[in-house]
Formats: sequence, structure tokens, C-alpha cells
Amino acid sequence: MKHIGILVFPGFQILDLAAIAAFELANATLGQPFYKVEILSEDGGLVESSSGVHVSSKRLNSTKFDTLVMTGSLTIGPTPERLCRYLRLRQRTARRIASICTGAFGLADAGLLDGRLATTHWAFANELQKRHPLIKMQPDRIFTRDGLVWTSAGMTAGIDLMLALVEDDLGVEMARMVAKKMVVYHRRAGGQSQFSALLELEPKSDRIQQTLVHARANLRDPLSVEDLAEVAHLSPRQFSRAFKSETGQSPAHAIENLRVEAARVMIDAGNLTLGVIAEEAGFGDPERMRRAFLRSLGHPPQSMRRMARQSAAAQA
Repeated sequence: MKHIGILVFPGFQILDLAAIAAFELANATLGQPFYKVEILSEDGGLVESSSGVHVSSKRLNSTKFDTLVMTGSLTIGPTPERLCRYLRLRQRTARRIASICTGAFGLADAGLLDGRLATTHWAFANELQKRHPLIKMQPDRIFTRDGLVWTSAGMTAGIDLMLALVEDDLGVEMARMVAKKMVVYHRRAGGQSQFSALLELEPKSDRIQQTLVHARANLRDPLSVEDLAEVAHLSPRQFSRAFKSETGQSPAHAIENLRVEAARVMIDAGNLTLGVIAEEAGFGDPERMRRAFLRSLGHPPQSMRRMARQSAAAQA
């Protein structure tokens, strides 16, 4: 049985505990207890979250945990030395140590992230790098793995991290089944951007939203203004005007961003050539994809692939 310890503290973010459901549902899917989860804190007892909800916890003890997970908070304060000592001590015995959101500050204060790849909530990435310059920050990733240490971005990214831990233990198919039971629309890869192209567009009407969903599911198609206007049941001129009014972008610009996002996920997976990725994402050829990456990300696909391989090497 895998013993999971979740570390909380006064003011922790309650949403981080939602990720525990991944372990619970893995047990249910297996039909037997594979994971045992305990909530831990410095002094034990009831611990108040930032939302005012209290959770029961056990006091830090000498129990040997397979995996320790540090939760985060909405404000960043110094990590108590006692907790830092506990993390350093458990690093020697735990198979994995992870953090959700700004929990990375706790791992960093304990010295566990020096020289390692790490991420955190995008709003706190610069501050984490400033406080701990030895960290190899990857501020735009959903989660990272460097050896035994895993870190994730904020809020719901903790669910992606826990699903990745389940996958690490029980395989891809089990993680997929757990995600389905959690009604997670899409299991995000670690290298996926913290920023969603669809979310940034934020269309106001269902008509434009449905058009974007159609486009994302059919990126290999030409997706001309005429094609998209037909999906929206508008004339091309009406569609272009409505699209720009609701999203602030032209249809062509929005489709390019969706294609860049899809291509970046495939590049991070590392099992397809750039030519195949360009075809699958709808760019048609690698040169057109390269220009789109430079416009959107400031880096060509080759650089993104090198960074993905460096991350993979660190994980190995």
C-alpha cells in the first residue's frame, strides 16, 4: 500500500485537497486499497484553510510515507523551520515529494528545489525565482518532475499532478479511468502551458464558443473564415465582425494560437517528428509552424523540443 501524506498549515488553499480524490478513485477503480492518505500538520488537530474551512490533521511524526505533498496558499510567508526540517528528513525516506501551487515555496525553503526544475502558480513564479535563484524555473508548465521531486502550477493543476502520480504508479489507462470518474475534460500533460488559448479568448455567446470548440477538435482542416462562419450560421462578414468583437482577435489569429497550443503539447510528448506535428496541428509544413511559434512564443519549435528533452532527462 502506498502511504500518502498531505501537508497543510494555517491559511492553506482548500482547493489543493481536492486532488486527493485521484487517490480515492484509484482505490475504488482497483476495488482494493492501494493508497492510504493522511493529512498532516505541525501540531495536528484542526487546521483552518484560507476560506475558513477547518480540516482535521495528524501531527508530524516518524511515519514513513511513500509520497509527501505540500499544499499551497494565496499568500506567501516563511516556512516554519520545524516543517523545513521535516521535509529535509523525509526526503531521505520518501519515494516522492511533491508540491501543489505555492507549496513549492515550502520545498524551496527546505532546500529541496536547489538545482532542480520546478514550477508554481504563474503569478508567483518570479518571486520564487527571486528568493531561490538556484531553482531551474519553468514558469509556464502545468507540472514538472525532476528526480523524486514533483511540482505543479496553481489551483486545478494539482489534479493534473495527482493524476500524473497515479499514472506513474498504475499506468496510463488507470489514470485515464480516474480522470474520467473525476469528470476531468482533458488530462493535461506536464508541459502544457498554464494559459489556455480558449480561456484567453473568452467569447460571450454560445455561437462563437461552439465555433471555437469545433475548431479545436478539427485543427487539421483548413478552418477558413467561410468554414467557421458556416458552423456559426452567420455570413463570413457577420462572423468576422462578431468574432473580433467578442474575443478581441481575428479568427485567423485565434486559430493560429489554438494550433500552437496543440503543437506544443505534441512536442512535449516527444514521440512525433516536427513534420508530423505540423501536419496534425494544421500548419501544413514545419516552416509555417516555426513562424507561428516565433510570433506566439518567441521561440521556434526546435527550442521547445530541446527544453522538453531536458525536462525528460531530468525526470529520468
